[in-house]
Amino acid sequence: MSASEPGSTGGVRTRPRGRAGDRLLRVYVWLVIAWLLLPIAVMIVFGFNDTQSKSNVSWQGFTAKWWGRLDEYPQLLDAVDYSLKIALLSVLVTTVLGTLMGLALGRHRFRGQGATNLMMFAAISSPELVMGASLLSLFISTGVETGFWTVVIAHVLFSLSFVAITVRARVVGMDASIEEAARDLGASAWTTFWRITFPMILPGVVAGALLAFALSIDDFVITQFTTGGDVQTFPLWIWGATRIGVPPQVNVIGTLIFAAGVAIAVLNAVTARRRGT
Repeated sequence: MSASEPGSTGGVRTRPRGRAGDRLLRVYVWLVIAWLLLPIAVMIVFGFNDTQSKSNVSWQGFTAKWWGRLDEYPQLLDAVDYSLKIALLSVLVTTVLGTLMGLALGRHRFRGQGATNLMMFAAISSPELVMGASLLSLFISTGVETGFWTVVIAHVLFSLSFVAITVRARVVGMDASIEEAARDLGASAWTTFWRITFPMILPGVVAGALLAFALSIDDFVITQFTTGGDVQTFPLWIWGATRIGVPPQVNVIGTLIFAAGVAIAVLNAVTARRRGT
């Protein structure tokens, strides 16, 4: 048998990867990342724009005064407050229900499981326009007055599938023998869940909760259908302000929300790395 050629493993010829191809791939990846981060960078930069008009679309100089003048638009702060309350409430409900659904779908086999999976993926793939219109029709036909709680219900419904699928993926990848060992050592089902199962699925639960929060706080279409006239969230306020000009305070609040999201993601990554080591 002839010896394997250079660049082969176990007699199987492999194709060496070209350095030029690797460099081109890295450049492409960094260009895509830069393209995705460009709108965020523009938002942050224009939060320091010394604009003298109602529209904040052209650079007129550097200033940090807008960071201390957020109270000039009380309705904007009320909209942010509504968005945070709706997001937190919907995340709380969605995380609990989605975790239970993910555990059931990933651990057990039952009648109707295929239909449940179909409904979850249909909720993810359906356009927001369709979901918003259907929810509005449901509320009107049942005599439910649209407002704060209808928005919370709508946000729970469209984000529930994301949490359930994320948790289910974590459950499927779990080693069931660890739970069996805990039960063999005398642990009850309740103790096994909180001491063994829940810590193992916690990264999936946190990822699903963060995803649900991000989906909720920036949703526009479904919120527009289900909010009524009394509740105005942060995206709805921005949409209304575009007719007369978006103030720099919007960029400041957007920067704060983005910074908070990055901080939470970094904290979650650091915690997961420490738990892994």
